[in-house]
Amino acid sequence: MNKNIENWDAKKIANFQKDFLAWYDDNKRNLPWRFNTDPYRIWISEIMLQQTRVDTVIDYFYRFMETFPTIEDLANAPEDKLLKIWEGLGYYSRARNIQTAAKQIMTEFHGEFPKTVEEIGGLKGIGPYTTGAIGSIAFDLPEPAVDGNVMRVVSRLFLIEDDIAKASSRKIFDVAMRKIISHEHPGDFNQAMMDLGSSICTPTNPDCDNCPIQQYCLAYQENRQTEFPIKSKKAKPKDSYFVAGAIENGRGEFLLEKRAETGLLANMWTFPMEEISQEKFAQLKINFSEEQLDLFEVAEDTANFLVDYPVVWQKKVVGEVKHIFTHLRWHILVFYGRNTTDVSGTWVKSNDFDDFVFPKPQQKMVDLLENVLLRKD
Repeated sequence: MNKNIENWDAKKIANFQKDFLAWYDDNKRNLPWRFNTDPYRIWISEIMLQQTRVDTVIDYFYRFMETFPTIEDLANAPEDKLLKIWEGLGYYSRARNIQTAAKQIMTEFHGEFPKTVEEIGGLKGIGPYTTGAIGSIAFDLPEPAVDGNVMRVVSRLFLIEDDIAKASSRKIFDVAMRKIISHEHPGDFNQAMMDLGSSICTPTNPDCDNCPIQQYCLAYQENRQTEFPIKSKKAKPKDSYFVAGAIENGRGEFLLEKRAETGLLANMWTFPMEEISQEKFAQLKINFSEEQLDLFEVAEDTANFLVDYPVVWQKKVVGEVKHIFTHLRWHILVFYGRNTTDVSGTWVKSNDFDDFVFPKPQQKMVDLLENVLLRKD
């Protein structure tokens, strides 16, 4: 254990908890999932908040709870309906996991949310942090909820020099939190940590003058706040290059294709897309012409570029869309073409796009298309 953690005796811990919880009582954020301690609401909010800002999540949370007010509603929902409600939040495996977990709750726990750490942590998509958040807030279990905010606060509090980017370091912070967490009010304590990390003990320019635990913070005392937490840099996302076709038929409909059932953006809809090399991408970006189309061994007037039937393509790129996933950076050149024959497929008018589940890259392509081609003068 970190020696600075060991130095805290029972009296110091009690004083720390008293000061910290008093600050939380006076300053806690008014958030919709804090209106009660329903584990279902806490669970959904915590999953939504992963990799997503609080102000973004609020509207999604309201819509989600209105659409799926109970665990049973969530378990029985069609996947397309669930993904449509989640559309725009990204990380769609989160939505699929919560539905799998809802089905677990219905079959293994008779529709009642489990109440032990082991049972909560056994649900699909629920890791140690979410287990701690649900267990402490809903069931008063003295279980830490250790995320990036908490590790930042605790690293400054005790001058912990372990790299928070390494999974092995989590145990150090878990030990520290178990030593200082309030057993009488564990939910409030965890939420106080979340609020402090997001509002005062921020990654840069922490507001130490208004920090309720300033007198306990070793980093503040040694003027080393900006040195913590220790965090190694993430690997840069890998670049991938695509072409996408906004293909319109004579009825004013656009062709959509459903992605595979597994993998990135599973079961979601996009314009036809094809991955290409960076070199081809660079060439096409300069000028979309018959010469450039030869890269795909097609001719201008019979171009089966992206699809295997004739399309007359506009001679310039509509625009470029970029989107960053956790480990990937997509670059997409969007082209517009007119279908010259009556072919089968999912053809959809632009006013009906809202009926389909679009990933963020597709939403960006639609926005681009509307700005350039579908704009009404």
